[in-house]
Amino acid sequence: MPPAQRHPTMTDVAERAGVSPSTVSRTLRGLPTVSAEVRARVEQAARELKFAVSRQAASLVTGRTGVVAVLVPTLASWFMGSALSSLGPLLRAADMQLAVYVIPDLTERTSFFEHLPARRNADALLVFSFDLTDEESARLDDLGMPVIYVSQHVEGRPSVYVDDVAGARDGTRHLLNLGHRRIAFVTTVGASGFTFSSHERLLGYRQALTEAGISPDDDLVVAAQAQDRRATLEAVGKLLSLREPPSAIFAEQDELAVAVISSLRRTQLDVPGRMSVLGFDDQPLAEWSDLSTVAQLPSDIGRLAGELALRLINDPDADHKRHVILPTHVIPRATTAPPPAPQQEQDGRERRHG
Repeated sequence: MPPAQRHPTMTDVAERAGVSPSTVSRTLRGLPTVSAEVRARVEQAARELKFAVSRQAASLVTGRTGVVAVLVPTLASWFMGSALSSLGPLLRAADMQLAVYVIPDLTERTSFFEHLPARRNADALLVFSFDLTDEESARLDDLGMPVIYVSQHVEGRPSVYVDDVAGARDGTRHLLNLGHRRIAFVTTVGASGFTFSSHERLLGYRQALTEAGISPDDDLVVAAQAQDRRATLEAVGKLLSLREPPSAIFAEQDELAVAVISSLRRTQLDVPGRMSVLGFDDQPLAEWSDLSTVAQLPSDIGRLAGELALRLINDPDADHKRHVILPTHVIPRATTAPPPAPQQEQDGRERRHG
């Protein structure tokens, strides 16, 4: 068998062009510190040798890898997919690559923070929806690169997130303005990495009730999981078994809201005639289900996080404590309505019209 052909190196290009390897690197990176005559010689030598510049070679001059790393708890979520789908094209347009580290469980998380692979492989790190320990945050501070926190607020560090508190407060106000006074809140369980949003949304719900002069009732806060039908049925059953059951349910996520509606309909409770249901996110699922919800745009979050990362990479004087906060919007659809009239009023109307 013939020997394997050796790929040309930057040193080979430098020898043929009669320049140093660092000059080759500067030329092929497009830096303006190379004369037109030298640039022509280097490009001609590279073409003759069929040499392709690598990011590792370019980093010899710039000290950069041309990579932005992303740390995510899962890829199996609408939020992550939407955010990354806008982040990827933005980075490609800036001649940057995207490296994704998925940390789904404690073992993977421990390994990541022990080895910190992004230290050697990226110019910036985007951390999506993680509640980090103080020790983990300190490890990331030591990376020597910009670390941007996405879909979470981290004091003293660059962050991009929606105002979950205001969104949940507005959603609860929507139900209050319809006339509801007994409003339940269903939180998620097992939603890896999203506990920051969960806490903030519960806080906004309670703030709106207090603002309306209604004392929050812990019995009206239950936990469920959209993928666990029995757990959702049990959560709905708990609410319906209260001495004063709610007339509206605010679910922390759209998927959970749809699961709640399914459970209510199995018990022959009309939505929204007997029970209003509100979600949060405005996933495509919400529009298909005609679900009233609080909308956020993760595609905007991903794009703005990428723009902030590029700014911090390219401008050493940029604000490394900047917070970018995005608004939410209540989208009323067919699953929210005024509460049913009390039974006495219904009986009175029936007698008057009988």
